[in-house]
Amino acid sequence: MTDDMADVPEAAQAQAPEAAEAADVPEAAGEAAPAPLGIVRTPTGHAGVDARLERLAEADHLTADGHVAVYEDVHRGLRDALTALDAPSVPGPYENRS
Repeated sequence: MTDDMADVPEAAQAQAPEAAEAADVPEAAGEAAPAPLGIVRTPTGHAGVDARLERLAEADHLTADGHVAVYEDVHRGLRDALTALDAPSVPGPYENRS
């Protein structure tokens, strides 16, 4: 026996390796597994925006450190959709008459 285990009963020493293995499991360490939030996404009627909003559902199955990539991608797509609304429309072939 080692000195640091001298005060620990033999039954507890026999369980120590099992407790160390359990600490590797997220639930045993006090961390919850990813779970959906159950937020309802209402369609906007704009296919591009709706597709980006549906992508947010992917974050439901990721750990918190994986959310950033999804959020940044969705933000980029929504920003591009808004920017496209401000872009001047291209005139048709007969609208440029002098």
